[in-house]
Amino acid sequence: MSRTSFMALMLALVVARPVGAKESLSIDIYAIPSPSIVHAVNEVSVDLAARGMATFHAKGQQAHVTLYLTQYPPSAAPALKAAVFKATKGCRSFPLTVAGLERTSSNWLFLKVDRTAALQRLADKITLAAEPLRSQNLSAPSWIKDYPEKLPAFERYGSPNVFMEFDPHLSLLANERSLNLGNI
Repeated sequence: MSRTSFMALMLALVVARPVGAKESLSIDIYAIPSPSIVHAVNEVSVDLAARGMATFHAKGQQAHVTLYLTQYPPSAAPALKAAVFKATKGCRSFPLTVAGLERTSSNWLFLKVDRTAALQRLADKITLAAEPLRSQNLSAPSWIKDYPEKLPAFERYGSPNVFMEFDPHLSLLANERSLNLGNI
């Protein structure tokens, strides 16, 4: 599968308060792809649904490419919005290419997105703008044990998928248990 389209440069901050956490917010700063890329996500979602698996998109989540995801103190949210707005002011849409499926060893399923210079620059700008506002002393995600090369990025930036470790994708499934995933 190879599909190229232009990314709509609509950036979003998605906030989720972890269960039981009062001192931090998980905030995902992401870019929303154009309708043709969202259509590709929908096509894969329909195929997976026929195999008994429900994607994030099928569950109502916006198709997106995460640029920077970490924890923040609740008081940082207004400054974070301002920093992201400032970092993206004047940005223009650019080509985005979906280049096939990837299944991880822990049964996550992604639509891979080519890491172009324009997408890398955008993710880097967002990381540099948002990182100073993040919570400190975070615990690494449990999955990082399978990707030890990402630990230094997490320790420095609070997120394992930044700069040279940036791995753009559209998440479809997480920790999928269906045996049908093996047929993909």
